[in-house]
Amino acid sequence: MDLKHSNVPEVTVVADAYMPGSKSSDLIKPPATNGSSATLDKPALPAGEFRVYKRRWLVLAIFVMYSASNALQWIQYSIIANIVQRYYNITSTWVDWTSMIFMILYIPLIFPASWILDKLGLRIAAISGVLGTCLGAWVKCFSVSPELFWVGFVGQSIVAASQVFILSLPAKVAAVWFGPDQVSSACSIGVFGNQNPSIHPTAAVAVFAILVGFLFHQRRKHRVSLGIAVGFLAPPMLVENHDDISLIGDDLRLMFYIVAGVTTVLVVLVLFSPPTPPSAAQEATKTPNPLQSSPFLHSIKRLMLNRNYVLLLISYGMNVGVFYAISTLLNQIVLTHYPGHEVDAGRIGVCIVFAGMLGSVACGIVLDKTHRFKETTLAVYIFTMIGMWIYTFTLSVGHISVVYVTSSLLGFFMTGYLPVGFEFAAELTYPEPEGTSTGLLNAAAQVFGITFTMLYSELLNTNGDIVANVTMAVMLLAGSVVTAIIRSDLRRQAAQNPNP
Repeated sequence: MDLKHSNVPEVTVVADAYMPGSKSSDLIKPPATNGSSATLDKPALPAGEFRVYKRRWLVLAIFVMYSASNALQWIQYSIIANIVQRYYNITSTWVDWTSMIFMILYIPLIFPASWILDKLGLRIAAISGVLGTCLGAWVKCFSVSPELFWVGFVGQSIVAASQVFILSLPAKVAAVWFGPDQVSSACSIGVFGNQNPSIHPTAAVAVFAILVGFLFHQRRKHRVSLGIAVGFLAPPMLVENHDDISLIGDDLRLMFYIVAGVTTVLVVLVLFSPPTPPSAAQEATKTPNPLQSSPFLHSIKRLMLNRNYVLLLISYGMNVGVFYAISTLLNQIVLTHYPGHEVDAGRIGVCIVFAGMLGSVACGIVLDKTHRFKETTLAVYIFTMIGMWIYTFTLSVGHISVVYVTSSLLGFFMTGYLPVGFEFAAELTYPEPEGTSTGLLNAAAQVFGITFTMLYSELLNTNGDIVANVTMAVMLLAGSVVTAIIRSDLRRQAAQNPNP
């Protein structure tokens, strides 16, 4: 849809100056100057003024749902691991691989995906991701038979490959569509979509309706981990542990068709392109500068030579790696202490995610108001570590309600950390493309995720959950130390406010 000729009202933001040469965004059109021609329905903007459209909230809501449709499939099998093992007659290791395949495929594919995002733009990357997510969901619809697990794994792999076009987009969407006073919160909302996979379909629709209504009512900043929450909650509610294997097959078929139908609708909705730059830092992206026009691999090289960014890669990867490990094996952990509580395992996962949504909103507001990126990142990291220690020693108290509370505390900071890390990376690496910096950030998370998931699984099976969880808590302690030595080099803020 061409937003240049729509009658959507806009907000005008006046910026003093900008630094030329950034490549941090694309698909934006510079504002018209006094000497340029204007359209009949839109007068020329004075130099130094930028439009941010109210439609940006609809775009953000659609991105959240599109991202969620991919994220919910990540944990789709693992959260009902015992049922999947029975139906397909496979080991728990194969169920773990349905989650780890997302991490493994991300590592080699993020480089071509980042190149596509940088060179071909936000729209092409978004469409590629949603088409792959839809295709993989439909492939899984043909895997409902005890001997066809391999078909489902192929579909899961297609969805996993499509993830590379999604995880790098929140910072990009926020930078392209939102003004400087909303970019951190918008990124928070964008990350929300890919941090939740377990809600009943009816609940998912309700959450989406509430989210859209809230966004349009408040026109403010928000973040959602809707996908992972749907993934945690929906499978245990849709797929019951029947004695009759054929009934399990019927439940699986229903679940697969619902997901495929939703992703098909989302393919149609991902058809938007942004209008004019919302800020001086984004206007700079369209100003040619030979010093900043180097190839994609040169951008990677500059990022890897950025000491502060490399330290963030390590600390971010460790935090998210622990999150991946806990999410993948949550079903097994809960059933160890509370046999027969498959549905509770899913609900606990949802609590982790929705608490994280609240944490993301809070962090986004703090960042937009204070611009204290390092301080916020470090504080959230330390509280995540504390939450992990509490979670570790309350699993075995015998009251599952306590697990709900401690898991929510952990989720508030652990999941809430994700958008903070994205925004801190964008600050440390400006004017490099957001898609590239966040892509590498997520690649680091996948490496740590694979390593921590395999380590966590091995320790859980051989030494028990206390040893496994303490090991993860120690990893978070190490990550806190790494975060503490990152220097607060806020380059994007310097570009946006050249005369503080």
